[in-house]
Amino acid sequence: MPALRNIAILGSTGSIGQSALDVISRLAGRFRVTYLTAQRNIDLLRQQINQFRPRGVVVGDEGAAALLRASIDGTTEVLAGDRGLLDVVSRDDVDLVLCSLVGFAGLKPTLRAVEAGKDVALANKETLVVGGALVMAKVRETGVRLLPVDSEHSAIFQCLQGEELRNVDRLILTASGGPFLGVEMEQFDTITVAQALNHPTWRMGNKITIDSATLMNKGLEVIEACWLFGIPPDRIDVVIHPQSIIHSMVEFADGSVKAQMGIPDMRMPIQYALTYPERPASPSPRLDFSSLRAMTFLPPDTGKFQCLPLAFRALTMGGTAPAVLNAANEVAVQMFLDGDLPFAGIPGVIRKALDAHTPAQSFTLQDLERIDAETRSSARRHSAPTLT
Repeated sequence: MPALRNIAILGSTGSIGQSALDVISRLAGRFRVTYLTAQRNIDLLRQQINQFRPRGVVVGDEGAAALLRASIDGTTEVLAGDRGLLDVVSRDDVDLVLCSLVGFAGLKPTLRAVEAGKDVALANKETLVVGGALVMAKVRETGVRLLPVDSEHSAIFQCLQGEELRNVDRLILTASGGPFLGVEMEQFDTITVAQALNHPTWRMGNKITIDSATLMNKGLEVIEACWLFGIPPDRIDVVIHPQSIIHSMVEFADGSVKAQMGIPDMRMPIQYALTYPERPASPSPRLDFSSLRAMTFLPPDTGKFQCLPLAFRALTMGGTAPAVLNAANEVAVQMFLDGDLPFAGIPGVIRKALDAHTPAQSFTLQDLERIDAETRSSARRHSAPTLT
């Protein structure tokens, strides 16, 4: 039996966090949940406290922390805000940090965990999109393991086991195409939030679901893959695969291709990251190949889904450009969710931000925080007059 590992789950009330706790509950004797964090879903966090009895939790602000302290038995420490996040990920009673925070918020605690010598299971792609240079340099310095949780990167990671990177010709990221694969671009102005959140394959949080609908999610994954696997962008392709059975592929120098396949279920890549290099049994559903009537593949329509080429543009610009891409996208997605921007307006907000930015090729964490804040402010200000 492997040694018991202490785990901190950042974003435990989100879809990935809940799935991770489900996986852990099935892996008896492998993990002790020492810390959980949530932004505002205090009711669900209280239930998780009662079930997993963590030593501590972190919530979004001190007001929520005070409410939670008053409603639990006092054996669980309650911290608040960014300071609490940075505290728990560096504590001695943490061996592994699962980061499933949303957006830019994942960068600082992930970097702090790596600096503290913790292995990280990363479900927050924006961390490497924005700060890949900083995070990967620190990973090399400390020798910790950075394990991908996203289904696409987990698929590539699994396909690369036993292989040498010098033999890799191409990484092929698959995308479902989202809910608007068959919708004409002329109809994008009338797309509603409810329609955009109705993903045909995966059940995810709001932000990542909108990113999937615009294909920005795939653009962010391309940038993340560059940092995770050391493969340049001209050797990373995206293919639309609506059935979502193949989660990604690797093509080798001899022309052979490895594909990782499975039922769309995030518990599988989560379990692989948590238990790597082992593969314990799982109750996840199995593929029934006789029921697969077809598996289709299409090139992405970059004229219709303009966020994908914008991500490649930011990657080519390099330096701080991906941080600008990410900040502008987070603002645009939230404006759409709030009803302040049409779906078709999302790429325009991002394009304006990239047009206005001259990337710095050398930067610190403080530089990234400043650029993120400035981009968000500018994107909101410049987008406001165009709203309808």
